[in-house]
Amino acid sequence: MSGDHTPSLSDEDEEDGLEVSSPIPSMQGYLSKWTNYLHGWQERWVVLKDGTLSYYKSEFDTAFGCRGSISLAKATIENHEYDECRFDVSVNDCMYYLRAKDCDARQTWVDALEAVKAAESGYGSESSLRKGGSMLSLSSVTSLGKSSTSSFKKTKGLREKLLELETFKDIIGRQIDTLQSYFDACAEVTNGLQLNSIDLNHHDEIFDSSEGLDHDADDEMDELSKTPTPSSLAERVNTKGKVNSTLEALARGIDFRGESITFKATTAGILATLAHCIDIMTKREDYWHRRLEKEIEKRKKAEASAKDAVANARKQAFIGGPDFEEGPHCALNEEEFYDAMEIGLDRQEEQDEIESKRRTCTIDIPEPPLTIKDPPHRMTEEVESKVRENLQIIKENVDENWYLVHEDGDMKVFRREYEEGGIILDPMKATHVIQGVTAREMAHYFFDKDVRMDFDSTIDYFDILERLTDSTLIFHQVLKRIWPSSQRDFVFCSHIQDISPEDEGERLDNEVGYAWLVTNYSVDHPDAPINKFVRVTCNVAMFCQTLIEPREEGQPLTRDHISCRITYSANVNPGGWAPPSVVRALSKREYPKFLRKVTALCQNAYKDKEIAI
Repeated sequence: MSGDHTPSLSDEDEEDGLEVSSPIPSMQGYLSKWTNYLHGWQERWVVLKDGTLSYYKSEFDTAFGCRGSISLAKATIENHEYDECRFDVSVNDCMYYLRAKDCDARQTWVDALEAVKAAESGYGSESSLRKGGSMLSLSSVTSLGKSSTSSFKKTKGLREKLLELETFKDIIGRQIDTLQSYFDACAEVTNGLQLNSIDLNHHDEIFDSSEGLDHDADDEMDELSKTPTPSSLAERVNTKGKVNSTLEALARGIDFRGESITFKATTAGILATLAHCIDIMTKREDYWHRRLEKEIEKRKKAEASAKDAVANARKQAFIGGPDFEEGPHCALNEEEFYDAMEIGLDRQEEQDEIESKRRTCTIDIPEPPLTIKDPPHRMTEEVESKVRENLQIIKENVDENWYLVHEDGDMKVFRREYEEGGIILDPMKATHVIQGVTAREMAHYFFDKDVRMDFDSTIDYFDILERLTDSTLIFHQVLKRIWPSSQRDFVFCSHIQDISPEDEGERLDNEVGYAWLVTNYSVDHPDAPINKFVRVTCNVAMFCQTLIEPREEGQPLTRDHISCRITYSANVNPGGWAPPSVVRALSKREYPKFLRKVTALCQNAYKDKEIAI
């Protein structure tokens, strides 16, 4: 990003009042952008240039025009409160939700956007002028108050009174200078008079003492030489007269009475002007206090209106922003979350019914083999371990920790409530009896990749990543997104196997043939790295047993005499947070619906085929 360096100002630039600033920053790179509630976060090429934020589908589409742009001059840029990689840019009703790859990248983008916004709004741009750093002048205050006549008059009166105080200050200054000059002259005259008085007194003392004493001639000459002569005394007396005349002239030149009257008037004017200034400032303080109270009241009303608007927005039937999708800080409450999920699932069911009616041809289901013996492969031991683990889970009886959440005829669905780290991991076990199909047929139908999209309407698309054997495949499956949940995917190994009576252990009454087991469990695969989807992990098993009802001797075996008892277990980690009550309510609804659908489709697929036990 450019524009990090700010050149220093020279003295000439400072004197001219010009502001030198750095160039407007520009950036470009990939960010995740929230598109809509169907597709969620998508990677987009984002360009910040010339005060505009634009985005493209990829960096190779820049020559064909942007998909959208937003001006940053009046934009609002906010970091998300909980997501450390997300920031939002908005102008009025136009909102861009963006996510960077990490918090440092987000801060880099936000700093650049804020710098561009400051430059585009006129602060710190290259063409702007620097205002002086002086305090608020009276003229500027006057200009601010022109919208109100009363405030304008008060400001003007205060300015006039301040000018009057300046005049009073000049008058008092001149009076002080006059008095100071008079006092200086008095001090000089006083010093001269004191000196003459000392000399005359000393002369008188000398003559008085000489009358009663007998001195030598030399001593008398010395004393006479130290005393002033008559001529010098006369000169000093003349000097004293001149000083007295000077003082009298100064006294006559200064009108002390007039000066005192002027001083009293000046001080009274100062006090009156100060009182008037205080009165003006008090009135202005009351005026601005009332203005402040009105602004505070307006702000409270605006905040209340904003809160009501947000509350009303959250009550809407559909809100497509990323803040309303699943997560611990989801803005939707549990009831709204459940309603949105239920509406989305109902729409999917309607679309599935329409698609099923459009199908005119049936899928040819291949005849399942009698038994399966896989050649060894790289995951043989892992698959065998999962088969033994799921057989143990199937054989376990439900106890007091399991809750019967659904019962419809032969179908019973149990659930055991279990959470880990705030994520619902409720294991589920269901039993069901299907008339007219065998265990072999039911297991192969559930395993068959060609009919997977028929009985599982939640699949968006899937791909076979690796075929270990004909009975062991690795799938990558992406589920349809149902707002407000995030889109999910999972990678799993699917394995089908027949279970001999010895490995099965205790068998049911009227059970015949081999039991069959389909195991689906999560694995990691390099061809399906974790990306924009939420990764689901699971361990699912479907155990099928064939039952034959008693019939008369010699009566041929038909599909009316056979049935399949399935035991279905599932332990799924959805990978992300969702309200526990919502997850449990939806699982209670969806698991029975899934079992009814897959069994009905299996019955329809094999009703006209030969029985394969």
